[in-house]
Amino acid sequence: MFSLCVVLIILACVVLAFVILIQNSKGGGLASNFASSNQIMGVRKTADVLEKTTWGVAAFIMVLCFVCAFLSKSEVNSTRMGNQVQTEQTTGDNQAEE
Repeated sequence: MFSLCVVLIILACVVLAFVILIQNSKGGGLASNFASSNQIMGVRKTADVLEKTTWGVAAFIMVLCFVCAFLSKSEVNSTRMGNQVQTEQTTGDNQAEE
């Protein structure tokens, strides 16, 4: 589950970088090259959609980071508990053999 979260974060980062690159900056940008989409929706609506997409993907990445932090904490705790149980079982087996 943790690996899936990390893969989703990486994919979301790539999407975010692409969305940022196609936005109109003050001097133009890659979005000005998409003339067909600007003619259909208008320049202002395209900018609004791109801005909302940017904020949405950024929020998605932030939520995924919190989920990954929670998952890694629970995995560490379960690993520690497993090691304690294994150590207690090994100690118990060694005492029984003596």
